[in-house]
Parts: sequence; C-alpha cells; structure tokens
Amino acid sequence: MEEKIKEVIEKVRPQLQADGGDVEFVGLEDKLVKLRLQGACSGCPGAQMTLKMGIERLLKQHVDQELTVVAV
Repeated sequence: MEEKIKEVIEKVRPQLQADGGDVEFVGLEDKLVKLRLQGACSGCPGAQMTLKMGIERLLKQHVDQELTVVAV
C-alpha cells in the first residue's frame, strides 16, 4: 500500500513545487498516512485544505477509501 501512496504523492508533488512547496511521505500507521509539508506549504494557511481536500481525497480515490492524512 505504501508504494501506491507514494505514486499518488508523486503525481501531486509538481503542483506543490510550482508554488514553492513540497510534500514528504513520512509513514503509514494502520490507515493513517503521515505527511510532512515543506517549503512554502509548511506555513501556508491553506495547508490543511491541501492535505484533506487534495491529497487525502486522491488517496481515498486511488488507494483505500479508509485512509486519513495527517501532517507531522
């Protein structure tokens, strides 16, 4: 499952990098995906929305409906 998660993150990464940010996969614990936002994304007021409405939605769509994303 981790490989599928990393594949989805790689598809999102260019969009984040275009805005001066990035995302790093930290780990998977049960159905909890731990990500670290970097660069401009780490202090962005829209970071939670990026995680929940962007990355989490894609992971639920393409990997597992029960996954939850948290920032670490």
